[in-house]
Amino acid sequence: MKRIVLYVQDKCPHCKDAQRYLDSKGIKYRLQNAKLHRGRRELDAMGARSLPVLKVGDQIMVGWNSKNFDELYKS
Repeated sequence: MKRIVLYVQDKCPHCKDAQRYLDSKGIKYRLQNAKLHRGRRELDAMGARSLPVLKVGDQIMVGWNSKNFDELYKS
């Protein structure tokens, strides 16, 4: 199973959509707040400038789209 990290920020509606989707599918993930030092450092290392960001294994998905996530998760 691929490790998933979801980078979010408070009050981000797309971040909430991603969380709800993962929860509804029973997919385990690590939630990382982009405002915290660790989250900001990891996002900076990836070069990500918008949220949400999902790290699925060693692949990065910026933004939220359930179909794109499903394809990335299954590949």
